[in-house]
Formats: sequence, structure tokens, C-alpha cells
Amino acid sequence: MGPLEGIKVLDLTTMVSGPVAAMMLADQGAEVIKVEPLHGEQMRHIGPPHNDVAAGFFSCNRGKKSLALDLKSDEGKEILLKLAASADVFIQNFRPGAIERMGFSEEELRKINEKLIYVSISGFGENGPYAHKRVYDPVIQALSAATDIQADRATGRPQMFRIIIADKVTSLTAAQAISSALFARERRGEGQHIRLSMLDTMLAFFWPEGMAGLTYGEREIDVRKFQGVMDLIYETKDRFITAGAVSDKEWAGMCRALGREELIEDERFKTSTSRFENAEERKQITADEILGWDSAELLKRLDEEGVPCAPLLDRMELMEHEQIVSNNSIQKIDYPGFGEVRQARPAAQFDKTPSEIAGPGPKLGEHSREILTDLGYSAAEQDALITANKILTVD
Repeated sequence: MGPLEGIKVLDLTTMVSGPVAAMMLADQGAEVIKVEPLHGEQMRHIGPPHNDVAAGFFSCNRGKKSLALDLKSDEGKEILLKLAASADVFIQNFRPGAIERMGFSEEELRKINEKLIYVSISGFGENGPYAHKRVYDPVIQALSAATDIQADRATGRPQMFRIIIADKVTSLTAAQAISSALFARERRGEGQHIRLSMLDTMLAFFWPEGMAGLTYGEREIDVRKFQGVMDLIYETKDRFITAGAVSDKEWAGMCRALGREELIEDERFKTSTSRFENAEERKQITADEILGWDSAELLKRLDEEGVPCAPLLDRMELMEHEQIVSNNSIQKIDYPGFGEVRQARPAAQFDKTPSEIAGPGPKLGEHSREILTDLGYSAAEQDALITANKILTVD
């Protein structure tokens, strides 16, 4: 029984930012009903399907129930309103103004459910010149300076993260905010509206160190001048590794591991400040030394000296790495029709109310009949809705 057992979530979101937030709530025990159009949300159609479910959709929507509904019809609207009357959380990520035109604004839902937690996720916020623009992750990376942070340090050419980082940071922020709103409701007995934009969440995510040069208005600096061109990726005789020394103790340990003890007292690297100021020279010396070592031997020496280090794993190596295996970080689950499915386990582990992967990604309309039955619709009424193309089911 997860910590959100008994909480009902209506998930009207598409793609990644909202669906992953709702998936995390499902992992923690909430009943999540994914309300989709009759053709399915866009994420269903990205990538080849297996057992009628694409891999990306599966991972964003595991553990949910799928209700395929024509929300433009009176019948579809009535069904959603009946669900909203008993829901705890309502999540939508349409562009600003769209949900109001559909007839499901916070004001309308609040009339039938005063304690509802209403969540609106947008790309840019609800005001300003970008508010009504269409948005995908690369656009947010562009506006949040992610491309500057990731820029090639040798050429200065902007680069993007090769994952949809803005969507997933927004998912994490939304899930945390929903939990806080549910807690506040327990204390105060009232629901509220949570608004968050992908742009705001990325700026907040990057700010602690990515925007450190902007923190003090009187001492603004361009941090790129201190970054140099080298990342903490080093080549050994047989593979790439990473190793980093921030404290004096770690630097001394790295010097001993590399057999370069004389560098410990070198004035260029003796303090954290001097190592920062001479970062490029320090990293070049380190890289030249590391190149002559076998990775296993050097990683062992660095570890014995207390220097943070690890091999650079590729994605095909993840499943077998000893630490990931020890943590049971990647769960292997057999689902009928899917065979073995691999999923990263829920990261937050609760000792009294354990979270768990609640089930596979649902087929489109897989739970439509179950949900309508719970709302009191008879089999005949359901058949009539199916015949009229107001709902879709998997029979």
C-alpha cells in the first residue's frame, strides 16, 4: 500500500511533462485514470508498438487506467464531470485557454468538487508573448540557457541535452507540488490550483550552479570564462572514466594515486581557489597522467585514496553494473503480452508505505468499461456509447 493509496488522479495530459508526473503518483499508490481522445494521445504513436503499446508511452504511463473518451460530445463531458466530482487531483497540460474552452476550467470543476487539487502545466506560463505558442522540449532548452550550459567548450557552439530534460524536470516538480498540495489540504481542508511552466522549472533547476554568475547583481560574472574546454572525462588505456577532486584531501589522494605527489604542494593547485583558477592546466596534467593507466587498476587506486571516480558506462552496460544490480535499480517484470519488461524502479523508497510499479502501460481504452461501471453505467449504456463512438474499449 503506497503513501498515496486512496487518492484518485485524473490525468488529461499528453507527451511527457504531465504523464510522468502522474506515473510517479501511480507508483506511490494513487489510482490514476488517463483520459485520452479516441485516437489516443500523441505519445502512443511515437516509436514502434509492442503488444499495442510503444515503449516510450509504456514508461510514461505505467500503472494507469486508460479511458478513451470523446470530450467534444455531451456524453463525454458528462462522464468526465462525474469522474471529477470524486477525484482528488486533476492534471492538464493543454495550452493556456484550451481547457476553459473545453468546459473543464478550475472554476467549473470547483463547483462540483471544492477540495480538488487542480494542476495546470504549460510551456511558458499563462501570460506574456510566448504563452500561447506550441512548445516542445528543445524550445525550453533554448530559452532557459540549457544550450549555453551544454555548449561545446572548445568551439562555443550551443548544444542541447540529448534527452527531454525540460519535460522530466517539470514532471518531478509537478509531482512534488501535488504531494505538497495534498498535505496542505489535509491541514486546511481546501483544494487549490497549481500552475507551473516548463520554462520556470528549468530556470529553477539550473540556477544553483548553472546560473551562479548571475546570483549577485553587484558582482555579475560570465562563468564560461572559468570553465575551460575540458570536461571531467578522461581516457585510460582501455576506456573512459571520470574522476574529480574538489577538496584538498581529494586532490592529495588523486596525486598519490597517479604517482605525482609533488603536485600536492604545487602553488598552482595547493588550494581549492588556486585549482579553480588553474583548472584547465590542472585537468590537462591529470588527463596526460590518466592516459597511461589501465582503468581497473587506476579506479581501484583512486577509490582507495577516497577520490570520487567511476567508469563511463554506455547504455548497454547499465543492466550488469554491480552497483545498479545491488540496488535493484532496474526491475525486470513479466507482463502477459509484453514478456520481460525493464523499468527503473521508483527512486523514493518508503519503509512503511512502499512504492512500486503498479502495472504496465495501458492499451488505449483498456479500462473504459471498468471505469464506467464504477460510475454506475450499465452494460447496455456502455454499449450504446461505444456504438455512438463516444468511448472506445478493448474487448
